[in-house]
Amino acid sequence: MMKLSNNAQILSKLSTYVMTDAENQFPEIFFSFLRDNNALKIDIPISKPGNNISNTFLLQLLQAIGRKNLSGGRIFEGHLNAVQLIKSFANSYQLTKWSNDILEQKLFGVWNTQGKDGVQIIDQGDGTYKLKGSKIFCSGANYIQRPIITGEWTGSPKQGWQMILLSQEKKNLIKCDPEFWHPLGMKASVSYRMTFTDMVVYSEDLLGQPGDYYQQPLFSGGAIRFAAVQLGGAEAIFSEVHKILKSSERTNYPFQQSRVAEITYLVETGNLWISKAALLADELSNDDSDPGKLVAYANMTRSVIEDICLRVMQLGERSIGSQAFLQSSPLEQLHRDLTTYLRQPGPDAVLTDVGNYAFKQKEIINLWKLEDE
Repeated sequence: MMKLSNNAQILSKLSTYVMTDAENQFPEIFFSFLRDNNALKIDIPISKPGNNISNTFLLQLLQAIGRKNLSGGRIFEGHLNAVQLIKSFANSYQLTKWSNDILEQKLFGVWNTQGKDGVQIIDQGDGTYKLKGSKIFCSGANYIQRPIITGEWTGSPKQGWQMILLSQEKKNLIKCDPEFWHPLGMKASVSYRMTFTDMVVYSEDLLGQPGDYYQQPLFSGGAIRFAAVQLGGAEAIFSEVHKILKSSERTNYPFQQSRVAEITYLVETGNLWISKAALLADELSNDDSDPGKLVAYANMTRSVIEDICLRVMQLGERSIGSQAFLQSSPLEQLHRDLTTYLRQPGPDAVLTDVGNYAFKQKEIINLWKLEDE
């Protein structure tokens, strides 16, 4: 896997791309741009040798993408999640095979949310396994070329949740249901229902062991990635508010100055949280002694970023007024997209996990202090 050829260049070029807003309008031009800049080859940091990119740049990239296309950011973050799972759990044969797919810039994704008829893996006893059931909120849907799905073992000595990476041929057999996806926002993420009807997979398609998908801190620690995309959305709102107020010559009003001041320090607070989360992830990547430490910080980060985004939206809309809700205004789509994207699962559970972790510590002061601070 490769490092981006010019990290600074790709971040600067993102300023030329805009958002999309239709339920069946996958952001193809946006992903063509990412491929042209080798972004889908990105080599993400994990606790194995040979890393050539930092979590700091990774989150900066996700944040920059979020500023220009939240739906694209959601799909790209899923691609990075899939790459991380492959690098963490693939055997040597799979790693070679699937790394070639990454180098060819095929788009990966992770589909985990079960439908009412959630995916089951039926062991047929001859080294083959039949899949049945469906997944929902499958971002990227039929545009994803190599999806990782999770399923529950049934009729097998194996127990629990198993990851499966589907080949292009198998992926083409999935029944896609776009009628599932009629959301308020994030329309272009095309997060459809995907149904697997008696699909047969093989041992070589199984990624890792049952339960690996939920290993910590990998599972919850990934929250810092989607938090970075969301903060990019808040920055986009800030940019639009700033532009509109200046063009309408409303910058001299004290209340407008006060609101913009609050947005300014909220966004900067978010930047500080994302930066610290990235540095902590780099520092703890080779430390398995306390996985709960990074999980707790990631959970705090996603919670703080959610609060920041909600407040920035409110302040921006009060600053601009009804104009912010006209479909001709970028703020209208940003409001819908960010509102929808912020509804990540388990917000209450992540807070109680943080509190539980804090109560277990003998000393809470400087608990997340970096080694070089």
